[in-house]
Amino acid sequence: MTLREKLKVSRVLPVVTAEDVDSTVKLAMALQRGGMTSIEITLRTASAMDAIVAVKQQVPGLLVAAGTVNTPAELEQVVDAGVELALSPGATSTLLKEAAKAPLDFVPGVASASEVMNALDHGFSICKLFPATALGGETMLKSLGGPFPDVLFCPTGGLGPTNYRQFLALPNVICCGGSWMVAADLVAAERWDYIEELAREAMTEQ
Repeated sequence: MTLREKLKVSRVLPVVTAEDVDSTVKLAMALQRGGMTSIEITLRTASAMDAIVAVKQQVPGLLVAAGTVNTPAELEQVVDAGVELALSPGATSTLLKEAAKAPLDFVPGVASASEVMNALDHGFSICKLFPATALGGETMLKSLGGPFPDVLFCPTGGLGPTNYRQFLALPNVICCGGSWMVAADLVAAERWDYIEELAREAMTEQ
């Protein structure tokens, strides 16, 4: 599958902060049971890389992406772990240059037209709009659609159960990122059945 196909099928990319390996694996299993096909594990904790490796091994069929990849060193780290997809909240030209050469798919974060142009210059036509709602949300995406008709976006930041469907309805949105179904309190309480229910609801078109 191409990156576009993978992200379109993903629909909602759950953005996970891995506090420990065991709970992250159980969380990934619950999300998969709910119909989700992907998970983004952010490099924000000491457990993140171990959790990425464990989920890849123990939850077959789930696309495991690395998020918050901010530097070439972190990019190299996730490549070594066998990650197929990495995302960043923003992107420097140095990071884009290295990502263009790396043996994995990469979705750079953008927050302006100039940053979209920089991503395109490095060969990336799928971008993560972050922080989406703070930047204007749907209005921003509609505005970017004019000058960049061939660019697709994964808006992340401020999306939740009350507004994510409006984002997915936009023609230049391929998927969206969110954390409402993987909230820290739900994971800490091991509410796997409820997480599965939220995942199933997020994957259902209404």
